[in-house]
Order: sequence, then structure tokens, then C-alpha cells
Amino acid sequence: MEHSQPIGIFDSGLGGISVLRELRTLLPKEHFLYFGDSAYAPYGIKDKASITERCITICDDLVARGAKAIVVACNTATSACVGVLRERYDLPIVGMEPALKVACEQGDHQRIIVMATSLTLREEKFARLMERFQDAHTIYRQPCPRLVEIVEHDELDDRELVMAQLREYLYPYDLSAIDSIVLGCTHFVFYRPYFARLLPPHIQVIDGNHGTALHLKELLRERDALCTTGEGSVHIENSAAEERLLALSRKLLGGFDDE
Repeated sequence: MEHSQPIGIFDSGLGGISVLRELRTLLPKEHFLYFGDSAYAPYGIKDKASITERCITICDDLVARGAKAIVVACNTATSACVGVLRERYDLPIVGMEPALKVACEQGDHQRIIVMATSLTLREEKFARLMERFQDAHTIYRQPCPRLVEIVEHDELDDRELVMAQLREYLYPYDLSAIDSIVLGCTHFVFYRPYFARLLPPHIQVIDGNHGTALHLKELLRERDALCTTGEGSVHIENSAAEERLLALSRKLLGGFDDE
């Protein structure tokens, strides 16, 4: 394995860009190949078999292009098939998991809302995660499919639309009695500025992006595969092949030279 080989990252669309941002900060010398599967989005309303088929197709391509590791930057895809991917490929496969453990570690009897896609919340992987903590904490599952669409359709700047949608999802809860909100979808990380305006200041908003980046760094270090010299790079592709989506990807990432 060459140190300069790229790290493959993929998502059902653009949510994984939030993970890519974290990875670039932590691993600035690395070369990243990002694939957004917007032509087949959203994954959250599809069945497990079709999601698995798409993920294998994407990973086969990333491996063929020399990826030294793959980040499944999508909670839904991770829930559906990360085990299958790890059995299929002889390289590090890093998935996403709602950071429920982090939320529960904030104190005794935490009251937590997990916002995610419907598939993530109903899959066995999340059920096992909940079983570890639900006796000691109160955990609410809140599916939020519309939040994925808002990011994909470049509507994040529509403050009225976004705030109305967030209020709709959070209306059933007494927020004064909530300790934290776990963002169980990588798309939802882009809503952090809105959560800061909407939520009482005592509520923590927690996502798994930083932990995922740290885990990947450690796996690459163990394999002596970290790239520590030269300039890092980012290349973004999308199955929809629309310049609009590529431009939106660059906007969400915050400016870079696509190489």
C-alpha cells in the first residue's frame, strides 16, 4: 500500500461532505476521492438489499481506483451493509454510527433525541445500540427524512423553510426536559447553525464525524499508511453528473481546488 493512495468516501448524496470536512482538518496531507450517489438518493426510504447493491458497486469502483481505505459517510448505508462491505474488501472500512454513547456519557439518566433517517432508526444495528443504554437513559427516535432533501436541493439558506421543518420535528418534545440531540445522519450536521438558534442553550448537539475521523486516522497509522508529506487533495464525483450538485458539494465543503 502506497501512502499517497486516496481515501475513498461515499454517501447517498451530499451529507458525507460534512465528514469530508472533518477528515480534511484532521488529515490535511491525504488525498480524498468523494462519491455522492445523488442519482439514487435518498437511501433512507429504500430497502436494505437495494442499498447494499449500490454500496458494493460504489466500493468496487473505489477499490479499483486504488483506495487504501473507505469511509461509508452515511449512517443509513452503514446500518444496511457495513458488515457485508468489511467481509468483501481487505482494507479499512469505516462506517458511521449515531453518537448515542457520547450523549449517554454526559451524565446520569440523560434524555436524548436521536434524529436520523427511518431506515437507520429501524435497523437492527441501531436497535442493538439502543439496548445498551435505554435502561439507564430516556431515548427518543425521531425520523427526519425532509432534512436530507433540503440539503440535496440546496435549500439550506432558506431560513424560514428550515426553521419551520425543524420545529415540526421537535414540536412533540418538551425541549426544557431534553439534555442532548444526536445527529444520526451526516446531512444533519449542516443544520448546526439553525440548532444554535432554535434550541435552549443547555441542549448539546452531538454528531459522530470527529470520532469517525479519529478512528480512520488510527487505522491508517496501525497499517503505516498515513500520508504525511506533500499537499493533500480532494476530488468529488456524483452519480447524478450534474454541475449543480458538484458546485453545491464545493460550497458545502467550503472551497477547495478539485484535483
